[in-house]
Amino acid sequence: MVVREKFELELNGVHEQFLLLSNLSISTLNKSIDALLNQDVDIALSIIENDIHINRLEEEINDRVILLLAKQQPVATDLRRLIVLIKAAHDMERVGDYAVNIAKEAIRIGKAEFVPTIKNIEEMRTITIGMLTDVMKAFIDENIEEARKIAELDDKVDNLYGQTIQQLLLVGSENPKLLSQVTQLSFVCRYLERSADHATNIAEQLFYLVKGRHAELNK
Repeated sequence: MVVREKFELELNGVHEQFLLLSNLSISTLNKSIDALLNQDVDIALSIIENDIHINRLEEEINDRVILLLAKQQPVATDLRRLIVLIKAAHDMERVGDYAVNIAKEAIRIGKAEFVPTIKNIEEMRTITIGMLTDVMKAFIDENIEEARKIAELDDKVDNLYGQTIQQLLLVGSENPKLLSQVTQLSFVCRYLERSADHATNIAEQLFYLVKGRHAELNK
């Protein structure tokens, strides 16, 4: 097998691992909100226990990319592709971490009756999961126009996050007994908002891959 064919074979393997990591992280984030809304402690516990699989996938991707860099010394587009894969894998691993954090908040809240702002969290989940799913499609197709659209959605998540935090603070001030849940739901909102930020990061990395220059898509 010639050097180029071997490099492409290894690169495809890393790419497949990244897709596996991404799908697992997105699915886990979605499940964590399900666990919260359905107050399902068992699902929340399983999310925490299974986080090791996401972490290991990112470690394997890093190890394979470092080995490729050392052995093949790629340049131009090949080098950018490897750099982007490491960065994007880190973004998706962080999404998995946020899913674990949400699962922990779900356990802390338990079976307590939710405050009304829980509906905003459902909407934030829908937008964020959509952004993460769409950015992966754009990544596979190397479609930077779709990447731009995904980055624009981040503003919606940011606005919804701000509104929800304000509403939660109002609930807490009017009913101090709910302060614990208000704090926990505020963290959940923050984890969703940060997950949406990571979708934007991947969109920007895709732009760098295709165009060879950095761009801040969500100013």
